Amino acid sequence: MALSALERDPAAGGRFASAVPPLCRRRPCVLGVDEAGRGPVLGPMVYAICYCPEEKLPELEALGVADSKTLSEAERERRFGLLEAAGDWVGWALQVLPPDHISACMQQRAKYNLNELSHDTAAELIQFAIDSGVQVAQVFADTVGPADKHEARLRRRFPGLGVTVRPKADALFPTVSAASICAKVARDRAVLHWNFVEKLGDPDRDYGSGYPNDPKTKEWLRRNLHPIFGFPQLVRFSWGTAQTLLQQGGVPVHWADEDPTDDPTAPPSVLSFFARSPPQRTPHRFFQERNLRALAEL
Repeated sequence: MALSALERDPAAGGRFASAVPPLCRRRPCVLGVDEAGRGPVLGPMVYAICYCPEEKLPELEALGVADSKTLSEAERERRFGLLEAAGDWVGWALQVLPPDHISACMQQRAKYNLNELSHDTAAELIQFAIDSGVQVAQVFADTVGPADKHEARLRRRFPGLGVTVRPKADALFPTVSAASICAKVARDRAVLHWNFVEKLGDPDRDYGSGYPNDPKTKEWLRRNLHPIFGFPQLVRFSWGTAQTLLQQGGVPVHWADEDPTDDPTAPPSVLSFFARSPPQRTPHRFFQERNLRALAEL
């Protein structure tokens, strides 16, 4: 099964896909896009596509696909098994975005917010299906942000395809429902099989739903907050809940703000005598003794 690799190393993330059914290489296909794990402070976000020939849509509906949020974990697993069993006419693919990758994107100097990351990931999965030989004719997607803007963006990227973006698309279109099941099953398994790279001894997995407003999740974050290193890799450091707890329970860190263009031997500016300036922190003795200075460029 394609998800076995995800279960072995969930923190690595990456792309996972079924084999492309030969029928999907010959017949016009409908493709659905959805995600799981956009809001939680814990674990990865998973984007998924699911596709099948247009004439197979009634059979896809007959499998009982539905919005994954309306199904129990057991029901999602059972329906995912049915999708796997229908592999001669149904295909799927996933992109697993680890929490540290999400945080790095959102906290880098040139901000790459969650909406942009979501838009790009969805488009990359559609392109992956096309490059894999799937005869994609129509795309249905759940919206990220305003539906009209998301739809226009996908239409520009894929001008030859019919594109429909709607709120709650996972409850309206069977391929989106199927994609939501694939995404949710993959995320659930990633969290269940998470390998803590930190030396935590017996890992504490009582983290509740993973959503910021869950008291059990907040308590888990407090229990697993290291005052210097912060949280385990499972946590999205860029989420407000995590940042607040870091500020409350972490050790304050002060960075020396050194401007390499300043000449320490130059006389002070006349204006400096009249303007209040923040106190300057001198570099640590380790750096002074070795004549090391911060560089803006290498």
